[in-house]
Amino acid sequence: MNSVKVLNIPLYSKDIPTATQTVIDTCKNEEKQNRCVSATGAHGLVYAKRNEEFRNTLHNFSINLPDGMPGVWVGKLKGAKQMKRCYGPDFFMSLLQHSAQEPVKHFFCGGKDGVAEALKTACEEKFKNHNIVGTYCPPFKPVDQFDYKEIADIINQTNADVVWIGLSTPKQELFAKNLAKHSNVHYIITVGAAFDFHTGNVKQAPKLMQKMGLEWFFRLCMEPKRLYKRYLEIVPMFIFYNLKELFTFAKHK
Repeated sequence: MNSVKVLNIPLYSKDIPTATQTVIDTCKNEEKQNRCVSATGAHGLVYAKRNEEFRNTLHNFSINLPDGMPGVWVGKLKGAKQMKRCYGPDFFMSLLQHSAQEPVKHFFCGGKDGVAEALKTACEEKFKNHNIVGTYCPPFKPVDQFDYKEIADIINQTNADVVWIGLSTPKQELFAKNLAKHSNVHYIITVGAAFDFHTGNVKQAPKLMQKMGLEWFFRLCMEPKRLYKRYLEIVPMFIFYNLKELFTFAKHK
């Protein structure tokens, strides 16, 4: 098993190089099965704890990458000693770099108008990957109001292997689940703010703060009005839920 449960969600227990190679090998050697992959941090884990539909969605995903250090710390406490953070933007960069000379076609779906197209240009320049076969910017509306068949038809016509979804949690995961019912690709991968990070629209936290698990604090400082309510709730609830779960885990070990 390459996963460990954190707040009852199976998180990937390896690292980015292993996940990258798994995706490339699957695209090259296996049939298309619309495998869904998330990059799930504390926000997603806490939301899944409270929302049954979202929890079931993550349980049905092929891989849930540990997007934040807190999830990795908990996973290691539960015995996943090789577990490392698989930060969405870093996984995106790794896969775009390592698939540049491989027969793996990418499609970008998400962001505000022009972001996905700007990301295509950035990937061609920074990662030397010219296998981006299409982009799509979904209009801003509730996740249950999209015409997923229409969007899938656009994607399927490009013969894409990997579809990257850059929206936000929980919308992007539900979007991926619905899209998978109509698409014909190898992977649909949700990576949150990776689109904005790699186009330079949003500044990333310094590496030291990321390693210390303080990226949430950096982002809060950057966008206090938008994020303060989220983190005021998520941080204490993530700690509470995990302490409760770890106590139960230790009791029955």
